[in-house]
Amino acid sequence: MTDRRDFLRKLAGAGALIATAQLPSFAEDRPEVFPSRGKRERLSLSYSTVHIGLEKPFSVLHISDSHLTAAYPHENEKKLMLNKKRTTTFGGHQEEALQDAIAWAKQHVDYLVHTGDLIDWQSKANFDLVRKYFGTEYIGAVGNHEFSTDMGYSEPREEHTEAYKDNTRDLLQQVYPFDIRFQSQVANGVNFITLDDVYGYVTEDQAARFRKEAEKGLPIVLCMHVPFMTEDIWRANTRFWRDKGPIDYTELPEIGGKTYGFQQAEGVTRDFIAYLRQEPLLKCILSGHLHFSTEEQFSPTCRQYVVAGGFLFHGREVIFV
Repeated sequence: MTDRRDFLRKLAGAGALIATAQLPSFAEDRPEVFPSRGKRERLSLSYSTVHIGLEKPFSVLHISDSHLTAAYPHENEKKLMLNKKRTTTFGGHQEEALQDAIAWAKQHVDYLVHTGDLIDWQSKANFDLVRKYFGTEYIGAVGNHEFSTDMGYSEPREEHTEAYKDNTRDLLQQVYPFDIRFQSQVANGVNFITLDDVYGYVTEDQAARFRKEAEKGLPIVLCMHVPFMTEDIWRANTRFWRDKGPIDYTELPEIGGKTYGFQQAEGVTRDFIAYLRQEPLLKCILSGHLHFSTEEQFSPTCRQYVVAGGFLFHGREVIFV
């Protein structure tokens, strides 16, 4: 297995995945999290197989939404307040869950991909955790929380625009050692592409770069934070977050919110989704954001997988054959 991983790592270069051989090892175990359960029982994994027709099959652990909530004592009052409040929100075991996922990946798969919201908001402590766990080798997708300075408690207020992201984009680019807008990596003959769609839309540049990548003629796996809101996924999203009981299965719940509205109304994004549905090279979409796991057939050649929150100890192992 080591020789195979070394071969895949040499093929990889900079892109969407991190080879598990390059992941860190941590001496400490955390039995206090679930003291009466076995180490592997702390993880809740689902398994999927993507059939491409590869000569050399390989595997990926897909995780998302770790929502790390650290802050140093010397950081400002808002950061310290968020540390207390948001750590309670996500259960307080986010770092342990990430460690378990990394340990599993190192033992069982060839690559790990994280599709955003690794941190819950920007802080020096959270940025240091990014470096601790992924160093300079970390490649993945950013989420909407990566751009959040303090969850809307001060100016500038969070807006779902490129202008808002520009306020801290350069800072994030220094912390995350990959092109946070758009990145491509070819691994074992498969083109893994990550893009920033954190507010539901894509830009003209991203759409053009994707089409350029398709000219390579390789099978494509698209990795991003926000899933494409198909009818089936929107129904699942409504059921998970709804407070009013069962939904009417005979009708499609109204799609609301800026994030998903962009996919329906924004011209570049709408046209890009239509193009992807007819692109035969697109074989798989990996995303997160919703905090629950679901999947559906996005196009005749592509299945879309949404993975549940990493803070809940969830992940998905995907085997590409």
